[in-house]
Amino acid sequence: MSINTASVSGVKTRILIVDDEVNTCKVLKRAFDLLGYQADSAESGGQALVKLDHSYFDVVLLDLKMPGVDGVEVMQFARQKHPDLLVIILTAYATINSAIAAVKSGAVDYLLKPQTITELQQAVEKALERRQAQLQRRQLIGLIAEAIQALQKDEQPSPAQPDYIMERSLENQRGSATLNLENRQFFLNDEFSKAGLSVDLTANEAELLAYLMKNPERVFSNRELAINALDYVNISEKEAKAIIRPHITRLRKKIEADKNHPALIRTVRGKGYLFSLS
Repeated sequence: MSINTASVSGVKTRILIVDDEVNTCKVLKRAFDLLGYQADSAESGGQALVKLDHSYFDVVLLDLKMPGVDGVEVMQFARQKHPDLLVIILTAYATINSAIAAVKSGAVDYLLKPQTITELQQAVEKALERRQAQLQRRQLIGLIAEAIQALQKDEQPSPAQPDYIMERSLENQRGSATLNLENRQFFLNDEFSKAGLSVDLTANEAELLAYLMKNPERVFSNRELAINALDYVNISEKEAKAIIRPHITRLRKKIEADKNHPALIRTVRGKGYLFSLS
Protein backbone atom coordinates (compact mmCIF):
# COMPACT_ATOMS: atom_id res chain seq x y z
CA MET A 1 0.00 0.00 0.00
CA SER A 2 1.47 3.38 -0.99
CA ILE A 3 1.70 6.20 1.53
CA ASN A 4 -0.11 9.51 1.15
CA THR A 5 2.87 11.46 -0.13
CA ALA A 6 1.00 14.76 -0.44
CA SER A 7 0.66 14.89 3.34
CA VAL A 8 2.64 13.06 6.02
CA SER A 9 1.45 13.28 9.66
CA GLY A 10 -0.87 16.10 8.66
CA VAL A 11 1.96 18.21 7.21
CA LYS A 12 1.78 18.93 3.48
CA THR A 13 4.75 17.85 1.37
CA ARG A 14 6.57 20.98 0.17
CA ILE A 15 7.60 21.12 -3.50
CA LEU A 16 9.67 23.75 -5.25
CA ILE A 17 9.33 24.02 -9.06
CA VAL A 18 12.36 25.65 -10.69
CA ASP A 19 12.04 26.53 -14.39
CA ASP A 20 12.79 29.64 -16.43
CA GLU A 21 9.59 28.99 -18.42
CA VAL A 22 7.09 31.10 -16.48
CA ASN A 23 4.06 29.23 -17.79
CA THR A 24 5.55 25.86 -16.77
CA CYS A 25 6.07 27.15 -13.24
CA LYS A 26 2.49 28.44 -12.97
CA VAL A 27 0.91 25.28 -14.39
CA LEU A 28 2.92 22.87 -12.22
CA LYS A 29 2.48 24.93 -9.06
CA ARG A 30 -1.28 25.05 -9.58
CA ALA A 31 -1.46 21.33 -10.35
CA PHE A 32 0.49 20.23 -7.26
CA ASP A 33 -1.48 22.60 -5.03
CA LEU A 34 -4.68 20.97 -6.27
CA LEU A 35 -3.19 17.52 -5.60
CA GLY A 36 -2.74 18.45 -1.94
CA TYR A 37 0.91 19.42 -1.92
CA GLN A 38 2.28 22.80 -0.81
CA ALA A 39 3.95 24.08 -3.95
CA ASP A 40 6.17 27.08 -4.61
CA SER A 41 8.05 28.16 -7.73
CA ALA A 42 11.22 29.92 -8.84
CA GLU A 43 11.63 31.29 -12.34
CA SER A 44 15.44 31.26 -12.28
CA GLY A 45 18.32 29.48 -10.61
CA GLY A 46 19.06 32.62 -8.61
CA GLN A 47 15.51 32.73 -7.21
CA ALA A 48 15.79 29.04 -6.36
CA LEU A 49 18.97 29.62 -4.33
CA VAL A 50 17.22 32.33 -2.29
CA LYS A 51 14.19 30.15 -1.56
CA LEU A 52 16.31 27.12 -0.69
CA ASP A 53 18.39 29.26 1.64
CA HIS A 54 15.37 30.58 3.56
CA SER A 55 12.81 27.75 3.37
CA TYR A 56 12.59 23.97 3.73
CA PHE A 57 11.36 21.78 0.87
CA ASP A 58 10.90 18.04 0.53
CA VAL A 59 11.15 17.87 -3.27
CA VAL A 60 12.52 20.08 -6.04
CA LEU A 61 11.42 19.72 -9.67
CA LEU A 62 14.38 21.30 -11.44
CA ASP A 63 15.11 22.40 -14.99
CA LEU A 64 18.79 22.02 -15.89
CA LYS A 65 19.28 24.54 -18.67
CA MET A 66 18.64 28.05 -17.33
CA PRO A 67 20.44 31.35 -17.93
CA GLY A 68 22.73 32.56 -15.16
CA VAL A 69 22.65 30.02 -12.36
CA ASP A 70 21.93 26.65 -13.99
CA GLY A 71 20.32 23.53 -12.56
CA VAL A 72 23.60 21.84 -11.62
CA GLU A 73 24.61 24.83 -9.48
CA VAL A 74 21.19 24.77 -7.81
CA MET A 75 21.59 21.05 -7.06
CA GLN A 76 25.04 21.52 -5.57
CA PHE A 77 23.79 24.30 -3.29
CA ALA A 78 20.68 22.30 -2.33
CA ARG A 79 22.76 19.23 -1.45
CA GLN A 80 24.93 21.28 0.93
CA LYS A 81 22.01 23.13 2.50
CA HIS A 82 19.50 20.25 2.73
CA PRO A 83 21.20 16.82 2.43
CA ASP A 84 17.87 14.94 2.47
CA LEU A 85 16.24 17.08 -0.24
CA LEU A 86 14.88 15.07 -3.19
CA VAL A 87 15.84 16.57 -6.56
CA ILE A 88 14.00 15.47 -9.72
CA ILE A 89 15.40 16.77 -12.99
CA LEU A 90 12.84 17.89 -15.59
CA THR A 91 14.55 19.02 -18.78
CA ALA A 92 14.06 19.33 -22.52
CA TYR A 93 17.82 19.34 -23.18
CA ALA A 94 19.05 15.90 -22.18
CA THR A 95 22.69 15.00 -22.80
CA ILE A 96 25.02 12.35 -21.44
CA ASN A 97 27.03 15.05 -19.67
CA SER A 98 23.96 16.60 -18.07
CA ALA A 99 22.76 13.19 -16.90
CA ILE A 100 26.15 12.42 -15.36
CA ALA A 101 26.24 15.84 -13.67
CA ALA A 102 22.73 15.25 -12.29
CA VAL A 103 23.68 11.87 -10.82
CA LYS A 104 26.88 13.25 -9.29
CA SER A 105 24.92 16.09 -7.71
CA GLY A 106 22.45 13.67 -6.12
CA ALA A 107 19.37 13.81 -8.36
CA VAL A 108 16.93 10.98 -7.62
CA ASP A 109 15.22 11.01 -11.05
CA TYR A 110 15.84 12.40 -14.55
CA LEU A 111 12.78 13.15 -16.69
CA LEU A 112 12.47 14.51 -20.21
CA LYS A 113 9.92 17.17 -21.14
CA PRO A 114 7.09 17.01 -21.83
CA GLN A 115 5.67 14.98 -18.91
CA THR A 116 2.04 14.78 -17.86
CA ILE A 117 1.01 15.87 -14.38
CA THR A 118 0.22 12.23 -13.59
CA GLU A 119 3.72 11.14 -14.61
CA LEU A 120 5.30 13.90 -12.52
CA GLN A 121 3.15 13.01 -9.52
CA GLN A 122 4.20 9.36 -9.85
CA ALA A 123 7.87 10.41 -9.94
CA VAL A 124 7.39 12.50 -6.79
CA GLU A 125 5.54 9.67 -5.01
CA LYS A 126 8.24 7.17 -5.96
CA ALA A 127 10.99 9.44 -4.62
CA LEU A 128 9.13 10.13 -1.36
CA GLU A 129 8.34 6.47 -0.77
CA ARG A 130 11.98 5.54 -1.35
CA ARG A 131 13.08 8.19 1.14
CA GLN A 132 10.54 6.95 3.68
CA ALA A 133 11.98 3.44 3.40
CA GLN A 134 15.49 4.83 3.90
CA LEU A 135 14.40 6.76 7.00
CA GLN A 136 12.82 3.63 8.46
CA ARG A 137 16.06 1.72 7.91
CA ARG A 138 18.03 4.54 9.56
CA GLN A 139 15.69 4.53 12.54
CA LEU A 140 16.21 0.79 12.92
CA ILE A 141 19.98 1.29 12.76
CA GLY A 142 19.63 4.05 15.34
CA LEU A 143 17.66 1.82 17.71
CA ILE A 144 20.25 -0.94 17.36
CA ALA A 145 23.08 1.54 18.01
CA GLU A 146 21.21 2.87 21.04
CA ALA A 147 20.77 -0.65 22.42
CA ILE A 148 24.47 -1.40 21.95
CA GLN A 149 25.41 1.85 23.65
CA ALA A 150 23.11 1.04 26.59
CA LEU A 151 24.69 -2.40 26.96
CA GLN A 152 28.17 -0.89 26.89
CA LYS A 153 27.23 1.63 29.56
CA ASP A 154 25.76 -1.14 31.74
CA GLU A 155 29.05 -3.02 31.52
CA GLN A 156 31.07 -0.01 32.69
CA PRO A 157 31.47 0.81 36.41
CA SER A 158 28.97 3.38 37.57
CA PRO A 159 30.58 6.78 38.02
CA ALA A 160 30.65 8.26 41.48
CA GLN A 161 27.48 10.21 42.17
CA PRO A 162 27.95 13.91 42.91
CA ASP A 163 27.14 15.12 46.40
CA TYR A 164 24.56 17.55 45.01
CA ILE A 165 21.39 17.29 42.95
CA MET A 166 22.11 18.03 39.32
CA GLU A 167 19.32 20.22 38.07
CA ARG A 168 18.27 22.33 35.12
CA SER A 169 15.67 25.03 35.76
CA LEU A 170 14.00 27.60 33.54
CA GLU A 171 11.41 30.17 34.52
CA ASN A 172 9.54 33.09 32.98
CA GLN A 173 6.17 34.79 33.29
CA ARG A 174 4.42 31.85 31.59
CA GLY A 175 5.70 29.17 33.92
CA SER A 176 8.68 27.12 35.03
CA ALA A 177 10.39 23.86 34.08
CA THR A 178 12.80 21.82 36.19
CA LEU A 179 14.74 18.70 35.28
CA ASN A 180 16.33 16.69 38.09
CA LEU A 181 19.16 14.70 36.54
CA GLU A 182 19.76 12.61 39.65
CA ASN A 183 16.37 10.90 39.62
CA ARG A 184 15.55 11.80 35.98
CA GLN A 185 12.30 13.61 36.76
CA PHE A 186 10.90 16.54 34.85
CA PHE A 187 8.55 19.05 36.47
CA LEU A 188 6.48 21.59 34.56
CA ASN A 189 4.29 24.32 35.99
CA ASP A 190 2.99 26.51 33.20
CA GLU A 191 0.06 27.70 31.14
CA PHE A 192 0.48 25.10 28.37
CA SER A 193 -2.47 23.19 29.87
CA LYS A 194 -0.33 20.64 31.76
CA ALA A 195 0.06 22.54 35.03
CA GLY A 196 1.80 20.52 37.72
CA LEU A 197 3.17 17.94 35.28
CA SER A 198 5.71 15.48 36.68
CA VAL A 199 7.14 12.68 34.55
CA ASP A 200 9.91 10.09 34.74
CA LEU A 201 12.44 9.98 31.91
CA THR A 202 14.90 7.43 30.61
CA ALA A 203 18.62 8.18 30.94
CA ASN A 204 18.96 9.23 27.30
CA GLU A 205 15.77 11.31 27.40
CA ALA A 206 17.03 13.12 30.50
CA GLU A 207 20.46 13.83 28.99
CA LEU A 208 18.93 15.08 25.76
CA LEU A 209 16.41 17.32 27.53
CA ALA A 210 19.10 18.62 29.90
CA TYR A 211 21.26 19.72 26.99
CA LEU A 212 18.36 21.49 25.29
CA MET A 213 17.37 23.21 28.55
CA LYS A 214 20.97 24.25 29.21
CA ASN A 215 20.81 26.31 26.01
CA PRO A 216 17.15 27.49 25.71
CA GLU A 217 16.05 29.12 22.45
CA ARG A 218 19.18 27.85 20.68
CA VAL A 219 18.70 25.52 17.71
CA PHE A 220 20.76 22.31 17.72
CA SER A 221 21.23 19.93 14.82
CA ASN A 222 20.67 16.20 15.30
CA ARG A 223 24.43 15.66 15.08
CA GLU A 224 25.18 18.23 17.80
CA LEU A 225 22.64 16.60 20.12
CA ALA A 226 23.90 13.07 19.46
CA ILE A 227 27.52 14.05 20.11
CA ASN A 228 27.09 16.48 23.02
CA ALA A 229 24.12 14.96 24.83
CA LEU A 230 24.42 11.24 24.08
CA ASP A 231 28.22 10.90 23.65
CA TYR A 232 28.25 9.60 20.08
CA VAL A 233 31.37 10.12 17.99
CA ASN A 234 32.11 10.08 14.25
CA ILE A 235 28.44 10.29 13.34
CA SER A 236 26.85 11.99 10.34
CA GLU A 237 23.77 14.21 10.45
CA LYS A 238 21.73 11.51 8.71
CA GLU A 239 22.78 8.84 11.23
CA ALA A 240 22.18 11.23 14.12
CA LYS A 241 18.70 12.07 12.83
CA ALA A 242 17.71 8.40 13.03
CA ILE A 243 18.90 8.31 16.65
CA ILE A 244 17.59 11.64 17.93
CA ARG A 245 14.14 11.72 16.29
CA PRO A 246 12.70 8.73 18.27
CA HIS A 247 13.89 10.31 21.54
CA ILE A 248 12.26 13.63 20.64
CA THR A 249 9.02 11.83 19.72
CA ARG A 250 8.94 10.01 23.08
CA LEU A 251 9.82 13.16 25.02
CA ARG A 252 7.00 15.06 23.36
CA LYS A 253 4.52 12.32 24.24
CA LYS A 254 5.56 12.68 27.88
CA ILE A 255 5.86 16.43 28.38
CA GLU A 256 3.86 18.20 25.68
CA ALA A 257 0.20 19.09 26.10
CA ASP A 258 -0.25 18.31 22.40
CA LYS A 259 2.56 16.24 20.83
CA ASN A 260 1.33 17.18 17.36
CA HIS A 261 1.75 20.90 18.14
CA PRO A 262 4.71 20.96 20.53
CA ALA A 263 5.27 24.13 22.53
CA LEU A 264 8.32 23.11 24.58
CA ILE A 265 10.55 21.12 22.21
CA ARG A 266 10.17 22.85 18.87
CA THR A 267 11.32 21.78 15.42
CA VAL A 268 13.12 24.26 13.20
CA ARG A 269 12.68 22.80 9.74
CA GLY A 270 15.94 21.83 8.11
CA LYS A 271 18.01 22.82 11.17
CA GLY A 272 17.07 20.87 14.30
CA TYR A 273 15.39 21.40 17.67
CA LEU A 274 15.20 23.98 20.46
CA PHE A 275 13.66 24.14 23.95
CA SER A 276 11.49 27.13 24.84
CA LEU A 277 9.04 28.30 27.48
CA SER A 278 8.11 31.43 25.54
